[in-house]
Amino acid sequence: MAAQGRNTALKTGWPFASRLRWRHIILLVLIGVMLISSLASIASTHMTRVQYARFQELESERDSLQTVWGRLLLEESTWSAPARVEDMAVKRLDMRVPDVDDVEVIRP
Repeated sequence: MAAQGRNTALKTGWPFASRLRWRHIILLVLIGVMLISSLASIASTHMTRVQYARFQELESERDSLQTVWGRLLLEESTWSAPARVEDMAVKRLDMRVPDVDDVEVIRP
């Protein structure tokens, strides 16, 4: 019994107590690093989801603007068709194609 008492006294003595403290410090540091890493992972995941949602909104807006652009191009081609321009010139502005006798060539 006395030998067992000495062994426990030796294990809790100066060198063993120091090791125990260092283990606790290292354990606390590792737990802190693990918590920081997990919080960074959570923040990164959240930012990724927010940015992806914004990306989808922008894609939807791009698609609708592309549709509007196509309609505007179609409307422009309709309004600028040569037959339509000539028809509007004759009806609204009373313009006509000049006769050959009315054409004068100016040379420098």
